[in-house]
Amino acid sequence: MGQHASARDSTAWTVPASETPGVHELVDTNGIRLHTVTAGPPDGDLVVLLHGFPEFWYAWKHQIPALADAGYRVVAPDLRGYNHSDKPDGVAAYHIDELVADVAGLVSAFDREQAHIVGHDWGGVIAWQTAIDRPDIVDQLAVLNAPHPSAYERELRRSFDQVLRSWYVLFFQLPVLPEASLRWKDCTVLERILADGPTRPDAFTDTDVTRYKRALGQPGARTAAVNYYRALGRRNAKLTLTAGGIGDQPVTASTLLIWGVQDDALSLALTEDLDEWVPDCRVKRLPAASHWVQFDAPEQVSKLLLSHLP
Repeated sequence: MGQHASARDSTAWTVPASETPGVHELVDTNGIRLHTVTAGPPDGDLVVLLHGFPEFWYAWKHQIPALADAGYRVVAPDLRGYNHSDKPDGVAAYHIDELVADVAGLVSAFDREQAHIVGHDWGGVIAWQTAIDRPDIVDQLAVLNAPHPSAYERELRRSFDQVLRSWYVLFFQLPVLPEASLRWKDCTVLERILADGPTRPDAFTDTDVTRYKRALGQPGARTAAVNYYRALGRRNAKLTLTAGGIGDQPVTASTLLIWGVQDDALSLALTEDLDEWVPDCRVKRLPAASHWVQFDAPEQVSKLLLSHLP
């Protein structure tokens, strides 16, 4: 097996080991070390769960036990820059190519040639790109409220509505100010996002919010999180989700796209007319859910994932 470090002796995890639906591990991949939570039988089919902004592995707290109980080997990393994972310096360290290489390294670290890749938000962006650039390592693909890059390009070109919804991408290109806004008054912005974004009133508990604040408050985490967007913008002035080379290459993996319809940042049009790029794609729209779909509809999302994965 690849390089894994025992994390059982640590007392500094954002979520205590006693309240974690799995085991804390440190895994070497692509020249960095990622903190992960792993669960399920070691010989089960590998499922890699990729969280979004501004989250950490905890975004999958409802899905980890459901997948593990179904017999899957589940790996939920803190993406590079987040929570307890390494935080390399510089914007270039967060280019999409590096993020895809992290996923490929994780699959290899668990002695697998392929895995089921599941991603939400930025994790979904990485999942899409991994399926495009490294189809050899992706068995089944599932994406939650993250647009296929070509669909996003299409909507930015033809829809002023989506341009307006994407205002924060431009804001995150600024120096210093985005980090300051995330830090302001004990992460008030993050607290508001988690309180006002979901459609289910109790989607995030007070304990959840405290843990999210603690994760984003790790040294260097805010800058790293914003650098994802800076890397995106600096490599492509059109603010597409790739720096070239993707074109209209199809996603060959069988794909499930789960979409909370009440998403303030992403238009529902992003779920339409995907056949050109994703020939084998099932779209499941959840009318009552928001961008935080796995918190608004945790049981439904888990059931959908289990119905999609073999």
